[in-house]
Amino acid sequence: MKQLFKGESATGVLLIIATVLAMAMANSPLDRYYNHLIDIPVVVSFDTFVIAKPLLLWINDGLMAIFFFMVGLEIKREVLIGNLKESSKVVTPALAAMGGMILPALIYTALNGGDEAAMRGWAIPMATDIAFALGILSLLGERVPKTLKVFLLALAIIDDLGAIVVIALFYGHGVSVVSLAVAAFFTMILAILNMKNVKNPAVYIVIGVFLWVAVLKSGVHATIAGVILGLFIPLKENQERFLQLEHSLHFPVNYIILPIFAFVNTGIAFSGMSFEDIGDTITLGIAFGLFIGKTVGIFLFSYISAKLGIGKIPQGVDTKALFGVSILAGIGFTMSLFIGSLAFECNGGICFDIVDERLGILLGSLLSGIVGFYYLKSVLPNKETH
Repeated sequence: MKQLFKGESATGVLLIIATVLAMAMANSPLDRYYNHLIDIPVVVSFDTFVIAKPLLLWINDGLMAIFFFMVGLEIKREVLIGNLKESSKVVTPALAAMGGMILPALIYTALNGGDEAAMRGWAIPMATDIAFALGILSLLGERVPKTLKVFLLALAIIDDLGAIVVIALFYGHGVSVVSLAVAAFFTMILAILNMKNVKNPAVYIVIGVFLWVAVLKSGVHATIAGVILGLFIPLKENQERFLQLEHSLHFPVNYIILPIFAFVNTGIAFSGMSFEDIGDTITLGIAFGLFIGKTVGIFLFSYISAKLGIGKIPQGVDTKALFGVSILAGIGFTMSLFIGSLAFECNGGICFDIVDERLGILLGSLLSGIVGFYYLKSVLPNKETH
């Protein structure tokens, strides 16, 4: 039990608790309070400048920008001084991530290709949840080769980068050229600060807030501002200070922001749900995309790249362990929920809420987590046999 609440596992446990609590409220007499909570209007205004959103979108657009800021810092750190620094170590996880994005999208498209509205969700099963996947892997303790953890981490980071590109390109709406120009201006300021090697993180954070507002108003999703800010933070000359900044974000992001995000986004009401919803092509496309598409795509692209000599399977990892971690990567949860909230949100009075996409995300992630854990438990050697 202690292992369950330690380190990487704790975030996954909190996400599960938040999800169960949200679903319990949504399916009880407390459902109206839950819905009222996430729909509370929050308005920030300065003279004629106004940002008016329900609490749900302040969390998804605002708090999650901090999550994406941390993701941006992690990507930069891994590229400059971490596991992605050596190109030879990048090839296999990069190709694996590519396979893990292509096949889920193809499976979803095969089931929903004839429905334009349903096709808004094509990217939902492409994502891997780093916290959940690593958390479940850590439950196996020292039986897990370090190289397998590194492979999953690198894969998930590259996967996140792919998801960020997809969000930026396909899930914006009503793009404002003026706001984009303002965002470009603040991005240029960040670039200048980086080149001048300005060492005070507070300066970057202040500019980052202005950038977030500009991106929010531009029609491009606001969380992209967090990624941009993270990538422009100087690292090489100020490793200790900015690594400390990244470390300081882990607690609020993993233990506060992500559980809050899970709570407000997973309140699925089952009262009006039928077996038709479970068999809906959107639900099946997401669930099969995560559980089958991610598994086959990641394993196949990794295995083929190794056979062709393009990449290498991590040292100390056999094909059974590689297949097991490919299954675990089908846990989409946080990023899939986030993309789902963008795909089927209401814009300009037009709503695309055909079926609750969260059902497919939960089914696919649950299958991937349970099957992946027990499969790896059966194929990884016990510590005593090493």
